[in-house]
Amino acid sequence: MSLIKRYYVLLISIFLLIIICISGCRFHTRVSHIPSKYNQNLSPPVVEIIPKADSLHGDVRLDNYYWLRNRLSSKVIDYLKAENKYTEAMMKHTEEFQEKLYRELLGRIKETDLSVPYRLDNYYYYSRTKEGKQYPIYCRKKESLDAQEEILLDQNELSIGHSYFEIGLYEISPDHKFLVYSVDTTGSEIYTLYIKDLNKDELCTEQIPNTGYTVEWANDNKTIFYTILDDTKRPYKLYRHIIETHPDEDKLIYHEKDNAFFLYIVISKNRKYLLMEMGSHTTSEFYYLQADNPTGDFELIHPRKHEVEYYVESYRDIFFIITNEMANNFKLMETPVANHSKENWKCVIPHRDSIKIDGFEVFKNHLVVYERENGLQKIRIMNLNTNEIHYVDFPEPVYTYWKERNPNFNTNILRFNYTSFITPRSVFDYNMDNRIRELKKQYEVLGGYDPSNYQSERIFTKAKDGTMIPISLVYKKGIVKDGCNPLILFGYGAYGSSYDPYFSSIRLSLLDRGFIYGISHVRGGGEMGRYWYEQGKLLCKMNTFTDFITCAEHLVAENYTSHNNLVVFGGSAGGLLVGAVVNMRPDLFKAAIADVPFVDVLNTMLDPSLPLTVLEYEEWGNPNDKEYYNYIKSYSPYDNVEHKEYPNLLITASLNDTRVMYWEAAKWTAKLRSLKTDKNILLLKTEMGAGHLGASGRYDYLKDIAFEYAFIFDLFGIKE
Repeated sequence: MSLIKRYYVLLISIFLLIIICISGCRFHTRVSHIPSKYNQNLSPPVVEIIPKADSLHGDVRLDNYYWLRNRLSSKVIDYLKAENKYTEAMMKHTEEFQEKLYRELLGRIKETDLSVPYRLDNYYYYSRTKEGKQYPIYCRKKESLDAQEEILLDQNELSIGHSYFEIGLYEISPDHKFLVYSVDTTGSEIYTLYIKDLNKDELCTEQIPNTGYTVEWANDNKTIFYTILDDTKRPYKLYRHIIETHPDEDKLIYHEKDNAFFLYIVISKNRKYLLMEMGSHTTSEFYYLQADNPTGDFELIHPRKHEVEYYVESYRDIFFIITNEMANNFKLMETPVANHSKENWKCVIPHRDSIKIDGFEVFKNHLVVYERENGLQKIRIMNLNTNEIHYVDFPEPVYTYWKERNPNFNTNILRFNYTSFITPRSVFDYNMDNRIRELKKQYEVLGGYDPSNYQSERIFTKAKDGTMIPISLVYKKGIVKDGCNPLILFGYGAYGSSYDPYFSSIRLSLLDRGFIYGISHVRGGGEMGRYWYEQGKLLCKMNTFTDFITCAEHLVAENYTSHNNLVVFGGSAGGLLVGAVVNMRPDLFKAAIADVPFVDVLNTMLDPSLPLTVLEYEEWGNPNDKEYYNYIKSYSPYDNVEHKEYPNLLITASLNDTRVMYWEAAKWTAKLRSLKTDKNILLLKTEMGAGHLGASGRYDYLKDIAFEYAFIFDLFGIKE
């Protein structure tokens, strides 16, 4: 998986692990109108109609709300504030319940807690949280965990005076004397780099603004490589910086001129090579440089080839490479560093139709390959001295893992996180030689959580073309499949991203009230291999939406729920799914929540000046091509709003979002208000000081979740 994909999947995954916690519950009610407790005398904001005509491929389109794109207009800001005021007024009767829900969610979390320390050379690094503090504190201890603590960064102190504060990059120099980190104070994902002298406990003089998502130290402990962003927020230039020199003196190393490619810098686990990657959604290219020689020239490993991806790691005198060239699910190759031309690539793990390689790591004596077979994750371990292969055993039939930080090359210990719908997040150290795992920490759930009270399952339903679509479900034991259970069905289905069952203490507030929570593993994701992704993108994108509808219909047919008790939820590209399915089958859902939804697809993809547009031609298609224009127009939620009834809708946006612009949600809301014929609730809630991932503080995000829970519970008549 490319670095751009890894970055976006990581952030999007963090976003969904926070917000997706809108799980599922059971309650006997069939409310289909606005409850009387809502102030029905309130009028939603009046949205001015200013038609703007567009013409392309012989198609003339009127966009009545195009003017909402101008965030510098006081009229636009006034409109967003008016929508927020209306939402607040409509939800005012739930304020006390929201506060109770917030306290309930908070009551399951250990506020003062410690991450599992990892050892790097002679130091143990970790972060900790403190009751009442929004952000983590980054620390280390030398030689022993009993040693005196050294605080490297206290994000709570740094955030004073900022309503939003995120630390992006955080990299220690090889000699452990310096720390480079980046800060975003708006949510726009535009970072400023800082360098801290840890011996002096003070910042170096330089600050580097407008930086991207990666930075790496060379082995001389004074040189860093970083990327800066262009006007579309694309990391496109790589610079070399010497600490305690002025950034104006930094040397430009590489300029990626193709707008479809992002540029990244990483270092191999053995710290032998700096690796520069240029990556789009379907193509990648790598250069390497000895980390001991930062003033040298990067050397190309293999030139980019359209729709061919490859990813590199270093081991002794060879490169391990995974590639999808003539291998849709990827294969693993090796090649000598000294002679790495394509004809010298040798196959280590061949392509397999039923198993996809998601990624890999290299240690001194072991090769770890992260695989996916029949929708389940697997960890394959090869002893590089004996070539012996084994797989890590997992105790549950449906589960999720993700790798922890494994910075040490010279170790036989693999650290990973394990969880399931029922098992809380657990951090394990796995001995790759004797195959013994050690539980380092299972994150505590306060309030007496008993996993035996809950049940999970994976079921399948058949799409119209015969494809079997997986659905993961969790609920409290004892539910009766009588069609009366409220059920929240989550969907995403884009970028090849896989959303596997994970535990959420927040979700218990839903399960304990009788909801069922489900994930529809629709095409466009990566759960069932690379072909699963390819069948849900470009001119196959409609499969994502019809798969989801099939899952919803199956859950109704099997009496897990009914259409009067079914809520759909998705964020970002999952918000596109929400918008598409409520256009296609509004009768199937009681309510829908769309967080920062990508719903104005056609207009966004017609504007190459926006962040991500050119890059995402490979995901959605280029609408300047008539075939793609017509196809995108056929499902774009904003373009397909009609004069008909819609379910209850809660839509969220963030003013500083650079991935899905706030105006997509605002325009969609305005058009829905003008065309929908029902009396169901339609609310727009815009964060005026945040970005794509919402609030940055942990308490603030819990309040956002409590708000969304209150919206759902209120529709079902749940008051306690």
